[in-house]
Amino acid sequence: AVDIGAGCYVVPLGTIGTFSPPKLYSFSPNLTAQLIEHRTGFLGSGKTTLLNHILNDKTHGMKFAVIENEFGDVGIDEKVLSENVDEEVIEVMNGCICCTVRGDLVEALKKLYKRVESFDGILIETTGLADPAPVIQTFFVDEDIQKMYKLDSVITVVDAKHIIPRLDEKKPEGVENDAVEQVVFADRIILNKTDIVKDEAELKNIEDRLRKLTPTAPILRAQHGKISPKDLLNIGAFDLKRVLEFEPEFLDDPDAEHEHDKSIVSTSSKFEGEVNISMVERWIQRLIMEDGANLYRYKGVIAVKGKDEKFVFQGVGMMFSGNFQGAWKPDEKRESRFVFIGKNLDVAFLKEGFEACKVTDELRFAVGSTVEANIGQWERGVVIKQWDDGNAFRIQLYADNTHCWAPLDINAYVRPVRGG
Repeated sequence: AVDIGAGCYVVPLGTIGTFSPPKLYSFSPNLTAQLIEHRTGFLGSGKTTLLNHILNDKTHGMKFAVIENEFGDVGIDEKVLSENVDEEVIEVMNGCICCTVRGDLVEALKKLYKRVESFDGILIETTGLADPAPVIQTFFVDEDIQKMYKLDSVITVVDAKHIIPRLDEKKPEGVENDAVEQVVFADRIILNKTDIVKDEAELKNIEDRLRKLTPTAPILRAQHGKISPKDLLNIGAFDLKRVLEFEPEFLDDPDAEHEHDKSIVSTSSKFEGEVNISMVERWIQRLIMEDGANLYRYKGVIAVKGKDEKFVFQGVGMMFSGNFQGAWKPDEKRESRFVFIGKNLDVAFLKEGFEACKVTDELRFAVGSTVEANIGQWERGVVIKQWDDGNAFRIQLYADNTHCWAPLDINAYVRPVRGG
């Protein structure tokens, strides 16, 4: 088990049941079933941001266990979930919770129930590629789960900027459009990132399109995933009768396979070590320009040489954001990791590009070395610091004692003194 702050633990799936975190609360709930909030939404819609807002909110007075589903074999979300909460987090890795790792979900739910007195409910966040139907079925076709838990609601988060193209995307025969399925099964829809779509008429058109798919689900507008928890928690919105009306065979074949679009792939990379932030930024910029249309989702947490804080980045298509947040703990492994999900991605190219940003070699110039720095013209100066704020060198120029920075240790920025 890994402590990720203030009583919050990430429990690798293989160790569930062998580890018990300290009891922060001791009480016995009167109910025999626990609240389950199921959050779904396509890649990059803002599910984890919403989850963080709920976990950080102090008004609801509830304590949750969290089940995170990652499509790839490298987890990111447990690294960016708030460290200021007293929740238990379980990652269900390397597959879609609706199919390949569905059995792991059942196992996790049953073993969590042994510690039912320590939380008020469970929040499940699925990968953006998950069909919610098999996850919902779990709470009605497994007799043990049916006795233990009550499904309170299915909350779907949609990205106002990208939802219409995702709904319109043509799929191969026999493959369902996951974005459509996620909207159809929603008890509440959060139309997120409305700050990006400025036109009110466009927002209303999006809402009309969503209502055609699920007329009864209220649509709540949001920016940066900020929604009052009282609109989402303990609302008793899930109605099996409604589901059976539009899908009468919903409970008939719980073991039916869910087929994903095989052109959509996930690739990830993880290594212990630090990266050059300038190289990472240039690499991502090139990816966005050349392949942005095929990048459904990308995110990462990286250790930057010369910085005490973690660099957290994420993006959808050509929309990228990244910033430094949260310092590395003294005993925490400085580890860099990323996940890319998209259509027809060159997996080898992505891995090689990321790993090429790793800082491996010693810098050419020691502190005190005289060098020439390119500031539009070549000027002589002295290296006064290595790895200053993510830059390879900080240089003090001889001419006027001003400082400049060389982001990379290459001759385009800094070179040995020439011509004596």
